[in-house]
Amino acid sequence: MAIRKVLRTPAVIDATGWSRSTLYQKIADKKFPKWTKLDPDGQTSVWWADEVEAWQKGEWKAQEVAA
Repeated sequence: MAIRKVLRTPAVIDATGWSRSTLYQKIADKKFPKWTKLDPDGQTSVWWADEVEAWQKGEWKAQEVAA
């Protein structure tokens, strides 16, 4: 079983060079992977490191979610 690594918001900001507001705008525009909630109460948001790496390589594509 592979263990996926996670990144917190400051690490994602460092990886992209964007401000926090730009990061969330890119997510809203489906141009960057969306965060995942780490805990049931939704207080901790993380990004999967492999998705951020795929985005950096130009390999990440937004996935369509069926309604």
